[in-house]
Amino acid sequence: MAIEFLLERFDQSKDAEALIWRDRSLLYGELRELVKFWQESLEQQMIPKGAVVALEADFSPNAVALLLSLLQRNCVVALLTAEMKTSRAELRQIAEVEWIVKIDAEDDVKIEQTGTQATHQLLCQLRDRQHPGLIIFSSGSTGKSKAAIHDFVLIQEKFQTLRPAQRTLLFLLFDHIGGINTLLHVLANGGCAVIPLDRSPETVAAAIAKHRVQLLPTSPTFLTLLLLSGVHQQYDLSSLEIVTYGTEVMPQSVLNSLNQLFPHIRFHQTYGLTELGIMRSKSRSSDSLWFKLGGEGYETRIVNGMLEIKAKSAMLGYLNASAPFTLDGWYMTGDVVEVDGEWLRILGRKSELINVGGQKVYPAEVESVVQAMEGVLEVSVKGEANSITGNIVTAKIRLATDESLRDFRTRLRAFCLDKLESYKIPLRVTLVEERLHSDRFKKTR
Repeated sequence: MAIEFLLERFDQSKDAEALIWRDRSLLYGELRELVKFWQESLEQQMIPKGAVVALEADFSPNAVALLLSLLQRNCVVALLTAEMKTSRAELRQIAEVEWIVKIDAEDDVKIEQTGTQATHQLLCQLRDRQHPGLIIFSSGSTGKSKAAIHDFVLIQEKFQTLRPAQRTLLFLLFDHIGGINTLLHVLANGGCAVIPLDRSPETVAAAIAKHRVQLLPTSPTFLTLLLLSGVHQQYDLSSLEIVTYGTEVMPQSVLNSLNQLFPHIRFHQTYGLTELGIMRSKSRSSDSLWFKLGGEGYETRIVNGMLEIKAKSAMLGYLNASAPFTLDGWYMTGDVVEVDGEWLRILGRKSELINVGGQKVYPAEVESVVQAMEGVLEVSVKGEANSITGNIVTAKIRLATDESLRDFRTRLRAFCLDKLESYKIPLRVTLVEERLHSDRFKKTR
């Protein structure tokens, strides 16, 4: 069974804290009993083995226990969170969901049947193998959600190797490959998963201080907001030992500021994709954006300046799109990289590259410089068509100051002149009041 090794480790750590939810502690022995309760309940509800089940929840004791119980029942679990409320019906349809398990903010559970019968080839493939599966939704370049389906037996293999137990804050969401990776890592190693009430800088900082969190997996955008919020001056963050960041390119200016402010913390770049899982990585140093990728079950290569990965734990495919694998099984990430021996540095997505008169501009490089300006809360850079140069660089900026657009443009140009080539300096600047990141704390362009 795919989760038997986890349940055995729960038994070995029964008196240790497994989860902290709403400041209440759940021991591994209690979590084991909760899994047993839901295994029996699923049997009584007559949810058949191998069923496609939408688990609509955020992290909570019942959400974790039900995820494990469904996987043990060889179900294919489609993960959906509250923020997907407007698109749930469409996503359920894409996943051919047969049963829905809803868990509300109070951790109350409701189970219902949809009347759908799943017939997709990849879903039938998992049933034939008698393997549990995960369906994780990602957004394609068009904005339309793609349903990546994984064989959970392949995902869980890397967690069987014991690693150090840590008190870890579950920042990445329940329906995110990084969030599931964090949860499984914590549970497999007898660590403690701290679930924040929300993901604002103040709430996260308060949870770190109160529960002595050691590891924070998060995004560069959140770390930028954490710096600007000043919450580190209100809360004791001295327990933090490691901060991992991924999901988007980290601005070097932000990484430098973090290292200066928190010299006791090791900042570690991670890399993962919905389609492949999270790879093992090693940063060259705490303040470097150069890192190594690989580990058991993963291979990397660079083709035309772009990263390609072959992974044992790669998805079976999309339920609603063709998968971007080469004929020999390499996944084309779309990430442009620089190479220095065995070290890589991600420049950005090829789809976001701005071509100014034949010169390449990566939004992340410009954003890193502008973000370092005093009074800049957020910046988002992209290209805009231009009849003369092909494209120009444009920037949306959210300020903490009340200066005029004219004054800011003058200040921006003066600040950037010795830091960026002239063609990289934004020609069109818009000041905005709305936030420039998604609910997942990822920059929106």
